Amino acid sequence: MSMPSAFRFTSIAGALIAGAFAFSTALAADAPAKAAKVAAKSAKAAPAPAPVFTVPDAQPDQVKAAELVYYGMYDCEFSQSVSITQSAKHSAYVDVKHGKKDWLMKPVLSSTGAVRLEDVRGETLMVQISSKSMLLNVKTAQRIVDDCISPKQREMLAEAKAAKAAAADVGPASTTTTSLLK
Repeated sequence: MSMPSAFRFTSIAGALIAGAFAFSTALAADAPAKAAKVAAKSAKAAPAPAPVFTVPDAQPDQVKAAELVYYGMYDCEFSQSVSITQSAKHSAYVDVKHGKKDWLMKPVLSSTGAVRLEDVRGETLMVQISSKSMLLNVKTAQRIVDDCISPKQREMLAEAKAAKAAAADVGPASTTTTSLLK
């Protein structure tokens, strides 16, 4: 009966060896899959390099619009400010700064006479009309800052107010003279 216990031992040892071999084979087969998962996770975690962005050369209509931009420091609502300067790097483009953000913008003359400063990356828009300007985030459709007035706009508003006051002073006197002649 000693034979069966040796046979049992050999069978158990063989089964253990076969099981260990199967387990290690499964681990080895699973290793490339795990390595691929780890590589995929690290690829997701690592930021992709920023796309190369080139600024197109200014066209004649853009050059004309750039001449109409109100440059300088704007005083805005809630004691905020916006700075608009000619771009040192790109002819007929404008640098707009608000807080810690800055944008390179392309001047565009609209059909209404307003000047639009369009962010070359499509994030923001500054609209300049004669009496005020506003900075908008076009992606979220929200105003960043409103009621911005440049030194030139302030000067134009003062001139318009003075002209209106002068017209009001002249207006009644001329109607009196006209009514006396009748």
